[in-house]
Amino acid sequence: MGKGTIVLAYSGGLDTSICIPLLKERYGYDRVVTVAVNVGQRDEEIQTVTEKGIRLADAHFTIDARERFVTDYIFAAIRANGSYEGYPMGTSLARPLIAEEVTKIAGLEGATAIAHGCTGKGNDQFRFDVVFRMAGFDVIAPIRELNLMREWEIEYAQEHGIPVPVAKERPWSIDENIWSRSIEGGRLEDPAYHPPEEIYAWTASLEDAPGTPEKIEIEFLKGIPVALNGEEMPGYDLIERLNTIAGRHGIGRNNMIEDRILGLKAREIYEHPAATVILAAHRDLEHLTLTRQELSFKHIVDDRWSELAYMGLVHEPLYRDLNAFIESSQERVCGKVDLLLFKGCCRVLGRSSQEGIYSDDLVSFDSSSIDQCHAIGVSAYYGLQARLVDQKKRE
Repeated sequence: MGKGTIVLAYSGGLDTSICIPLLKERYGYDRVVTVAVNVGQRDEEIQTVTEKGIRLADAHFTIDARERFVTDYIFAAIRANGSYEGYPMGTSLARPLIAEEVTKIAGLEGATAIAHGCTGKGNDQFRFDVVFRMAGFDVIAPIRELNLMREWEIEYAQEHGIPVPVAKERPWSIDENIWSRSIEGGRLEDPAYHPPEEIYAWTASLEDAPGTPEKIEIEFLKGIPVALNGEEMPGYDLIERLNTIAGRHGIGRNNMIEDRILGLKAREIYEHPAATVILAAHRDLEHLTLTRQELSFKHIVDDRWSELAYMGLVHEPLYRDLNAFIESSQERVCGKVDLLLFKGCCRVLGRSSQEGIYSDDLVSFDSSSIDQCHAIGVSAYYGLQARLVDQKKRE
């Protein structure tokens, strides 16, 4: 007698596709249900994944979570200036949402366990596992548990008539959502290897980028982008349009060495045009609207928030606590930021806000609103303790 139904978090890639027969042949499950979650992948990719799941699995579901991904996860990342080791996070933001949607289907299908196609070396295994286990499901991870290698997987897929989206010569592993696109695998794992231009899909090379700069304006309301070039639009549409605009200027590429959760260093390549521009504008607007003390403390909070989000620990109580502070801090982060896009560079030109705490009158050399003599007494005490220490040394 078999083990009943298992639900598989399905991306349509090599790893998750071979998991379908493996879960039956090696684990003894009678029925494999695949779940794909749309978080902003290309339409043709979603169509391919759906058709593939329907053909290979006993049942398939494709869930449209694009709007929720933007409002619940990307907006939170913007407010927190979410970045890990210098790049805007994308894959890590989507994983908890995908996992939650998978658990919903698992409950409806009466599944006894949930499976994923993650390896035992990467980060996604933890991001999925923690959500699945919190929902009370056992976790099956064939790639990790069977210690499978890429070449074996390709041959196994071919033996089982599974379309292989990669070849041994170009074994790129690509993950995509509306906020970010990551590319890894094959020769890209060599830190010294120069990535070929063919791996990029969202960003133009500097050689092909326009020779004329482009100016844009982003408007924020309580830390959230609400308008682009004076046109109000939903968050998803704004990000999608800005991906196109900034991408054609070659903005938003990262080619870096990243520290994974396990401590392994990995060569990672990302594309995130809209994220790069929006985060640059948001950080700049915060400097106009928040106090020095708020900015100093929020920098610490943002770093901690980003670390938890990178690890997929969005159900950690501290994550909720940090979000409460961040949300409060964003009440005054309202205004407009003008930016220049040119040959891979995003530069802030100017900013304005009704909530700004900048005073051109007070800061002006010609202002008479402040009596400069008032600073004499402050200056007399400024650095007093350091002067006393230095005096003791001389004595």
